[in-house]
Amino acid sequence: MEQVIWVIGWCVLLGAFVGFMAGLLGIGGGLMIVPALLYLLPSVGFGADYLPHVAIATSLSAIILTSLSSAKAHHGRGNIDFSLLEVLAPAVLLGALASGFVSERIPAEQLRQAFAIFVILMALQMAYPFKTESNRSLPSAAALFVIVFFIALIAGLMGIGGGVLLVPLLTFFGVAMRTAVGVSAGTGLLIALSGSTGYVIAGWNAQGMPDYTLGYVYLPALVGIVCTSVLTAPLGAKAASSWPTAILKKIFALLLTIIGLRLVVG
Repeated sequence: MEQVIWVIGWCVLLGAFVGFMAGLLGIGGGLMIVPALLYLLPSVGFGADYLPHVAIATSLSAIILTSLSSAKAHHGRGNIDFSLLEVLAPAVLLGALASGFVSERIPAEQLRQAFAIFVILMALQMAYPFKTESNRSLPSAAALFVIVFFIALIAGLMGIGGGVLLVPLLTFFGVAMRTAVGVSAGTGLLIALSGSTGYVIAGWNAQGMPDYTLGYVYLPALVGIVCTSVLTAPLGAKAASSWPTAILKKIFALLLTIIGLRLVVG
């Protein structure tokens, strides 16, 4: 029990940091939560075989409330195009739900290294954002379904909300940035909900798991992260109006790169 309390304490601090940085820089928490949990969770008995799966599943569950708050804020500003969201929703739900079952079939070491490479790529995107705005029109419904399904699948496999992938896609096909971000907030909530469900079901009968798990979701870490992240996210959003966020993004991108490289080499 002492180790569980130790993990909860660190996750309370992690949640405060994640919430503030998410509000300040507009980034999802998964890129920060997953690496932290990879280091924290072995202390409560998670073996290497399940460690990445639990870290990613817990991250997805933790960003449900963050995504809900973001989606609510964008809805209030009229940024969510619900006709577009309805088109994307089936692919998002199926892709995210599948992620839990697909991750079960990926060896833990390969999943950890895939996440590490993904972190490095997202750090580069953060430091040097891709300019994707255009006047193109959206592809056919079938093509859009396939593309978005795989985006949701990747997001679920990496424990993120998917905005870093979906926003560039939508702006590439001519969707206004404000609308793309708003729709991404809505799909992020769907990915978090559906992906978490997939990981809970996939890990329901996993053998040798420590206490206090729900499928692949580790509940003490989830509670610790959520109880502070929801409080500090508005503080970060407020600070964004006066802090040098462009510089901070590059500094944070460097930190993510170091974390990614550290995960690659083990």
